[in-house]
Amino acid sequence: MSWYARQENWQAQNEDARGDADIDYARIIHSASFRRLQGKTQILNLGDSDFYRTRLTHSLEVAQIAGGIVRQLRQDLPEHPAIAHLPDHSLIQTIGMTHDLGHPPFGHGGEVALNYCMRAAGGFEGNGQTLRILSRLEKFSSGAGANLMRRTLLGLLKYPVPFSQAFNPACAPRLNAGPTAISIIDRNASKPPKCYLDTESPVVQWMLAPLSSADREAFTAIARQSGKHHKAIHKSFDCSIMDVADDIGFGVHDLEDALALRLISESQFRQFVPEGKAASFLDHLKHKYPAEFGNNVYERLIEQLFRDGGERKRYIGRMVHHLITNIGIETLDAFEDPMVRFRATIAQGPGQFLNALKDAVYLAVIQGAAVQQLEFKGQKMVVSVFEALASQPEALLPAEQLALVDTGQDVDRVICDYIASMTDGALLKAYERLFSPRMGSVFDQF
Repeated sequence: MSWYARQENWQAQNEDARGDADIDYARIIHSASFRRLQGKTQILNLGDSDFYRTRLTHSLEVAQIAGGIVRQLRQDLPEHPAIAHLPDHSLIQTIGMTHDLGHPPFGHGGEVALNYCMRAAGGFEGNGQTLRILSRLEKFSSGAGANLMRRTLLGLLKYPVPFSQAFNPACAPRLNAGPTAISIIDRNASKPPKCYLDTESPVVQWMLAPLSSADREAFTAIARQSGKHHKAIHKSFDCSIMDVADDIGFGVHDLEDALALRLISESQFRQFVPEGKAASFLDHLKHKYPAEFGNNVYERLIEQLFRDGGERKRYIGRMVHHLITNIGIETLDAFEDPMVRFRATIAQGPGQFLNALKDAVYLAVIQGAAVQQLEFKGQKMVVSVFEALASQPEALLPAEQLALVDTGQDVDRVICDYIASMTDGALLKAYERLFSPRMGSVFDQF
């Protein structure tokens, strides 16, 4: 059973010069779900500016960083036994570009909202929806979605446990008990576990078929937690590369957006990224560019990050370089198959620096009132549209989705797939069409 096999038999034309991974790359680039990422929020609300990143630009950056990591590992560790098993450039780029396909409109607010709506119907989780899109919903095959290679799908499986096993009933979605005049989701309680959806269990079984029974059992193990959802423990070699690249994209490039739009202050940056946590990067700067720095490298870094113009971009690039050049490979002796035996890891000092950057973005920007208010509004619209469609699907669902229900598919899952695929703008249009007295036309498509 090859890691390069596909669920449905398919063969390239004889004159096609592309390799298997090139074909997967092309299918992602030309997919509807990839195009829709241009209209989905990364962190900041679409339409406020044309500068900052969307889900699409973030995904392209993750793909580029992941490709850079693979090249760096080949150069730095040529004798390591894992090098022979590194993904080629097209494959790792494909995995990087697909990693956010399943995220719904309005970021994590939309994810929480859909998980609440699906609380009695199998739940919702953005990474799990990515697998569902590519293995079932895309239109490149009759019944296998994009019909990607087994290895490609394994590379985007961040959490190899099903919703039913990761879900802790103590953390069931519910409404906030505080408000009395309006219904509001308890957002903390309604966060989904990190998992794949149970509807995709057959494709996960197919994906993991090349592993020995011992490797398969170990790879799908979970860490049980009291008062929290349970956690997956492992991910594949390819997925670990993508995951580090995603962390770098979030911690560095989303920080760049926040700095440029003045959403994080100098005092906040100093609080979340103090000199001690930045030590590896500061040492790197002093060693690499001795002529640029005096005795206090940290103050120079702060000065440049909070200035407009090209200096900030130069330091952002230096951060990415520092992190990529400090990634190594961990060997997990409990596993046999190279696809799960090796894992990309970041060195301790640079890892501490990256975690501090991520904390700065999360705590100072994402958890700030400006972003949270927009997430709250988006979440409310998602729930409203879902419940309206579910109240009378035969009257309110568009013909294409109603046809799926008529074939026997679960109506809640059909509505969930439909809403999850929407861009922020499409969801807003659907909400206005259903609820705004002065909006909507019979000629609108939503």
